[in-house]
Amino acid sequence: MPAPVLTLTDRGLYCAAGDFYVDPWRPVDRALVTHGHADHARPGHRHYLCTDACMPVMRHRLGNITGETISYGEMRRIGDAQVSFHPAGHVPGSAQIRVEVAGEVWVVSGDYKTEADGFCETFQPVRCHTFISECTFGLPVFRWQPQAVVAKQINQWWATNKAEGRTSLLTAYSLGKAQRVLHLLDPTIGPILTHAAVENTNAVLRAQGLTLPDTTRITPELDRKAQSGALIVAPPSVLGSTWARRFGPLSTGFASGWMQMRGVRRRRAADRGFVISDHADWPGLLGAIRETGAENLFLTHGYTEIFTRHLREQGYNAHILATEFGGEEADDTPDTGETA
Repeated sequence: MPAPVLTLTDRGLYCAAGDFYVDPWRPVDRALVTHGHADHARPGHRHYLCTDACMPVMRHRLGNITGETISYGEMRRIGDAQVSFHPAGHVPGSAQIRVEVAGEVWVVSGDYKTEADGFCETFQPVRCHTFISECTFGLPVFRWQPQAVVAKQINQWWATNKAEGRTSLLTAYSLGKAQRVLHLLDPTIGPILTHAAVENTNAVLRAQGLTLPDTTRITPELDRKAQSGALIVAPPSVLGSTWARRFGPLSTGFASGWMQMRGVRRRRAADRGFVISDHADWPGLLGAIRETGAENLFLTHGYTEIFTRHLREQGYNAHILATEFGGEEADDTPDTGETA
């Protein structure tokens, strides 16, 4: 049996053949990073490698880091390892990282979504011997509706609120989910306002050529009374806050895969829950794993015990990998910039 291409250390997943780490959670000399969310892209590394589309967000969030970029599908030799990055469909610039050593291929998925959303790069399965997969939503109950259905639900909710004299506050994680939601909105309904954390990320992505509807940043000077019937997109942390109450009569919504579960909806204290996630659902996870052709599976961050047991019952050589990655809630991070 060949030596493992990657091993788990106290700093993260380590490739001895290339002397690098993939999404390490403690400072290292060389980090290969799947995407810009805080549980995968951490500060303090000496050198970063990520996709071309990921680096601007990384620098926005982490500051003036030292690093270089790689295009999707480009093969690069690092020591005795061959690496390449492939679309993960999670957020713009997100990647699965393929590592090959002496003919043995491992793929680290990072976070991924198999549904094409028309906004970020579409997930591409990568053949490998060993697949390290998230399973944030690794329960059969998690099955996403088509994106067009959710878009209709959100826009109808917004239009109804406007007709009844309420402002709509829709909360979504500031990198990825917020922009995906914005991409689904019908701007003919009314003005679209954004919290600074969302708008700062919008600016980074717009500068890369991604198309988003026109939005207005919320500042202390904004005349809220002139924004009748608006929809606000903001991070989940604003729910129930003084910041939110300044907008008068509100209807609140939360966009997340966790809205599939009634208990979570109640705890979030939002009026409406919209089930939309940038992670794969149960069928998506199973389909992605099947398409890799992997002989060995390692499952991380999510319902690892239940999902691993199911895969073993299906004949897979599946194991739990204990990492410090989070799930969908880890996608939301504090952002620099003013709030109003």
